[in-house]
Amino acid sequence: MAERLYRDDPNWVAPLRSDLATVFSDENPFFRHAEIQLFVARRGKRDVGRIAAILDRGHNAFHHEQTSFFGFFESENDPEVAGLLFDAAALWGRERKMRVLRGPVNPSLNDEAGLLVDGFGSPPLFMMTYNPSYYVTLLEGAGFRKAKDLLAYWFDVAPTPLARFERMSERVRRQEPDVAVRTISKRSLAADLPKIREVYNTAWEKNWGFVPMTDEEMEFMAHRLKPLLDKDFAFLAEHRHADGTLEPVAFMMSMPDYNRAIAPAKGRLLPFGWLKFLLAKRKIRALRVVTLG
Repeated sequence: MAERLYRDDPNWVAPLRSDLATVFSDENPFFRHAEIQLFVARRGKRDVGRIAAILDRGHNAFHHEQTSFFGFFESENDPEVAGLLFDAAALWGRERKMRVLRGPVNPSLNDEAGLLVDGFGSPPLFMMTYNPSYYVTLLEGAGFRKAKDLLAYWFDVAPTPLARFERMSERVRRQEPDVAVRTISKRSLAADLPKIREVYNTAWEKNWGFVPMTDEEMEFMAHRLKPLLDKDFAFLAEHRHADGTLEPVAFMMSMPDYNRAIAPAKGRLLPFGWLKFLLAKRKIRALRVVTLG
């Protein structure tokens, strides 16, 4: 259905079907503290909309809320269809004693999340959400109101003199001589995951909507991203104490904007999508900061 809705939109990037299957699989540890129900709206034999109703017990326990979520929403530009989908998700939540319906999240804030309300003139970057502009009207017409602004920042590196960054780095090194920064490689990733999780859960604890990631969720995300990891863009900072022990204090993981390579595959890596992906990958000139803390 999504392919039909977006077929005239040159900026849409079809998600990889294999990755979507992984997200919805029993292997996803998110569903050890969450449940999901999928709904499809049909007119005759034609699918005209879809939605997922989500109950994240981890979120509600951490924030002391009674909130259900919706995600993976797609709809024709029809308020009746959208309204029926939202009603189905809301009723599902009410049956489970939930008082609020919030979204979209696919399926949590640790994944693609939010409704695009500005910036429709360019394709989404890797692991960022995208939707038609009329979705804003559909959601507002169904009674939703904004819960939070989620902002993405674009920084053009090319015009910025490297000397400026070098001066900043040197100043930090002088102020923090016991902090060292090293790369995160595919080989070191498994050993670095507990350190990354420790920093992430501490740094983001007060952030809106945050839910601590479990060991299993961090490992699951790492498993999905490991084939795409480039050590030139992944870093871990550690503080060396007087006794020689190393304490993780910061990390950042960026990746090339793989959406530029995923787009030509049109959602399928097999049989020839891999070749299209590899050819397009060589032309990527943008980075996406996936996570940091």
